[in-house]
Amino acid sequence: MTAYAIANLSPKPVLDEEIFVYMERIQGTLDPFGGRFLIHGAPEREVIEGQWPGALVLVGFPSMEQARAWYDSAAYQELIPLRTRHMDGDIMLIDGVGPDYDPAATAALLRAASGGHGTA
Repeated sequence: MTAYAIANLSPKPVLDEEIFVYMERIQGTLDPFGGRFLIHGAPEREVIEGQWPGALVLVGFPSMEQARAWYDSAAYQELIPLRTRHMDGDIMLIDGVGPDYDPAATAALLRAASGGHGTA
């Protein structure tokens, strides 16, 4: 099942040279694990609810194991300080849902687990 690395980063108005080096080198760390950028910074965006102050990054991987292996790899660990010295952010690895995912079925399971009582 596809897994994702999701980052909500807070870049500074003026980017340090180390950020450019990080960006130039990151794809080489993703390639051995089947990682590819799906969203990178999202400069063109429309926030339609709430606020989104950061820069969104979304990287897809073939599996959670591949995503974890990429993050833990020596090649990526070497790059992390280039980003963290100059940019705050939150990063997570998360499993996606399969092509047959049914949110109504999930609602039914959650309703049953709560004793059939929702709040109104």
